[in-house]
This record gives sequence, C-alpha cells and structure tokens, in this order.
Amino acid sequence: MSGAINYLSCGLLWIALLFRLPDLRRHWSEPSLRAIIAVLGFASMCFLLGAPPTVALINSVTGTPNLAAPLTYGAITAYSASSLVLIACWRGGPSIRRTARNWICSYAGVLIGIAVLFAAGNPAEERRTDFDVYYATTPWVAEMVVLYLVAHLTAATVSAVWSLRWAREPEVRRRPWLRASLLTIGTGTALSTGYSISKLAAIAARWSGQDWGTVGTSVSSLCAGLGALLTVAGFLLPMAGHHLSAWADFVRLAPLDALLDPVLEDRALRVDRPRSPLLWGTWRRSTILNGLHEIEVFFDRALYEQVHDAELRRLRETAGTGGPEDGAQGRAVASAWAVTIRAAARRSAQPSAGPFGDTVPLPLPRDPKALVQIADAVKRSERRARSLAAGPARAGSL
Repeated sequence: MSGAINYLSCGLLWIALLFRLPDLRRHWSEPSLRAIIAVLGFASMCFLLGAPPTVALINSVTGTPNLAAPLTYGAITAYSASSLVLIACWRGGPSIRRTARNWICSYAGVLIGIAVLFAAGNPAEERRTDFDVYYATTPWVAEMVVLYLVAHLTAATVSAVWSLRWAREPEVRRRPWLRASLLTIGTGTALSTGYSISKLAAIAARWSGQDWGTVGTSVSSLCAGLGALLTVAGFLLPMAGHHLSAWADFVRLAPLDALLDPVLEDRALRVDRPRSPLLWGTWRRSTILNGLHEIEVFFDRALYEQVHDAELRRLRETAGTGGPEDGAQGRAVASAWAVTIRAAARRSAQPSAGPFGDTVPLPLPRDPKALVQIADAVKRSERRARSLAAGPARAGSL
C-alpha cells in the first residue's frame, strides 16, 4: 500500500496546525487552544507513523521488527487523551483541571501498558499493514492492540456525543459558525469510531477462526481518513467563518465608505489598504470610524430623531401590529444614522458651517454590526433616490 490516505490526512492536519500556531503564540495561557494544537499535532503523527512506507522506514532504521506499531498506537493514544482534554476545556466549570488531569493520567497508563505489553509479546515477524489483526491471537500483543483500540473508541465516542449535544443547545444555535463546527467535529469523530470498531471486529473474527482482514485494514483506514478530514474541517470552520464574515463586512461597508470618501480624502484620513485580503474588513471599518469621528461634531440629533420616528412609524404600518419590533427598531436606527451621517458629511464640507453645539451630541456608532446596518441603509437610500430620479425621466419620455 502507498499510504496515500495517511499522507493526505497528515497534510490536512498540518495545514490546520499551521493556521492555529500563530494563535498559540499570542494566547499561550489558554488551555483549550493548547489542547487543539495537541489534537492536531498528535493526529498528524498518527497518520504519518501509520503509513506503510513510514512503518517500513522505522523498522529498518531501528532494526526492531514492528517497532512502528507501538509508536503509532502511542500517537493514537496521545491524540485520544488530547481530544478528551479539549472536551473538558470546552465544558468548563470548576472541575476542569481535575477532569483534564484524570484523563491525562489514565491515558498515560495506557501508554505505559502499550510499551510493556509490546516488550513482553516481542512480535518478531514484520507486518506493515495488518499488524493488529495478524497478531490478534499472540499473547501480550493481542492485549496491547485491544487496549489502544478501546482507549481510542472511548475518546472518539465521548467527543462525538458531546459535540453533537452542544450543537443542539439554544445559545449555540444563535452562533451558526460554532454550531456548524460542532456538528462537523461530531460527525467526524463519530466516523472515526469506525476505525476502532472495524479493527475490533476483525480481531474478534480472528479469535473465532475467521478472516476479516479487509475490514481491519481497508475499512478502518477509510474511516480514519474521512473522520480526520471532517474533524479538521470542524476545527477550521470558526476561523474560516471569522474571515468570511470579515470579507462580507468589507463588501457591505462599501456604500458607507463611499459616502465618507470626500471627508477622508480632504482630511487625509484614508490609509493605504493592507496587502492581505484577510485584513481588508478591519481596514475599512477603521477607515469609516476615522471619518465618523471627524464629522461627529456635525451630527444633528433633531434630524436623527425625526428620521428615526418617521421610519419606525412607516415600518410598523407596513408590517402591521404583528411585525417584529426588534427588526423594525434596528432598521429605523440604521436609516436615521444614514441620513444623519450624509447631512453631517455635507455640512462638514461647508467652510462656514459650525457644529451643533446646542444639542446633546450623538454617541458615535462603533459596533461592527451597527456599521454594516448603516451601510445597508445608505445603499437602500441611494437605490430609492435613483428610482425616484428615473421615474420623472421615464414619464417625460412618454
């Protein structure tokens, strides 16, 4: 076997690890982040050490037949322990340290058991792809194989159950990227249980005198590879969702950016856009806040309240008494800010204009979601203005 599935899975895990390492440098004291790094690192070692070419290399270099087997099982055990520690960190609570310590100590015992049982069994004939099934009836070695498989099955089952359970909680449902992450991780770890189950089934078949070698090799490798793919995708989803949301904000904030462009250019407030597209959302939001801060003294509270009340009445009349109050209120606030910002930008361009000093100043909108809603309101107002301008032109042509 070429070990293509192993190396592909290892490569995907390394990609995820590279994405996470910068966060580790900035937040080393965060236990859950350290646990994620450990999960990704040990998972990649599982696939790397378990690939047949790697197995042959380790056995040849060390001169010990089948030494790659306990090394691979040790990596799988360490991965299992890291997964359970990560679950403990996600659960939180006052007993997080004790729970994590108990899992670490338990799986450290499994690691010791693997080393002792391998030394006692001393398997002499090299088996690169079917070690666990081939030695299923060999004293001490069979116990070692069952020990690591039960440990892996326990960790995968606990991870799958808790991930899928959390995905159904109300607070998680309100966070779509987190829910998608938990569902993907739960599905991936549930699929990973097929690795241990298929191996144990093949071993049990060997005990009863049957040969299920294909189940213990091909099926288990497929479950492990697909499970790793989904699990890695689940770990990356929150980070990918953050960047996608930032890019979507960059696009949606364009109308507000264009509205403030004269102010930004006139006052030399616009800085160069960063090269990385991942930073464009933050760059545009900071630029907009610079422009808003510059014209803050020209915000007209009376105009804001007038537009807000009129828009709120219109939305309530349009939606009826059963309309969503929160949605109408948010849209009225965004529309009022759009008109107020446009008026302030025009007033700031007039040399003789002064600030509205007789009214209570409006607080500058800083929330990212609020800025996006204001930009949407600016876009709607521009679309409405174009529609009204096009109406008389069409009527005159008739």
